[in-house]
Amino acid sequence: MFRVLPSGARLVAALAAALACGSVVMAQNGAANALTPQEKAAGWRLLFDGTSLQGWRGFKQKAAPESWKVAGGELTLVGKGGDLITNDQFDDFELALEWKLAKGGNSGIFYHVLEEGGDQAYFTGPEYQLLDNSTHKDGASPLTSTGSNYALNPPARDVSKPVGEWNQTRIVAKGPHVEHWLNGVKVVEYELWSADWEARVKASKFAKMPGYGRAKTGHIALQDHGDPVSFRNIKVRKLGST
Repeated sequence: MFRVLPSGARLVAALAAALACGSVVMAQNGAANALTPQEKAAGWRLLFDGTSLQGWRGFKQKAAPESWKVAGGELTLVGKGGDLITNDQFDDFELALEWKLAKGGNSGIFYHVLEEGGDQAYFTGPEYQLLDNSTHKDGASPLTSTGSNYALNPPARDVSKPVGEWNQTRIVAKGPHVEHWLNGVKVVEYELWSADWEARVKASKFAKMPGYGRAKTGHIALQDHGDPVSFRNIKVRKLGST
């Protein structure tokens, strides 16, 4: 028989389930930009403290662009200034964060980004696409819709939330295997450098970028596509070898 748990018990059960599968779920009424004791024990660390841009800078810049602002526990792009990258680099990792877009918005998250590989972060780093699927023209193609491995692998289905609501994203990168998760659903997975990967890259605009997707370690980057986008609860953990 179905039994309704008290709200506190439901929260504990949800967190326990999330930790059991290695994911991170933001508690509905939990503290933003903070780690639970369980997350700390599992090796998670914050990439955004909610009050500053410590640990971040602009792509090929010494400091963070003025267009990236911190207010109310959110990191928001409010103009043009360039992509934001982590000071640190990551090889095998799991990244979790929350994001929301304005109407018609377009942004993205890159990983394994190298500054010496070109003039933009996307010259080297594969992209987890962030998009207002309902309004932006790129939403017409699954290949360029929210959650996709941009222009290469479409999401299995659209589980994005309406504009203005927070979405939860996870990226798992371990060796050649990469997974894109959106709002608790695995929407994309692919194998870097596989025959399938090479064929997709060859058929895309990235064929002209020799360093695209080749790095095994690099920066995590948040895209400046010129549209307002906000982030919070950005956290990462390194993944060990199997």
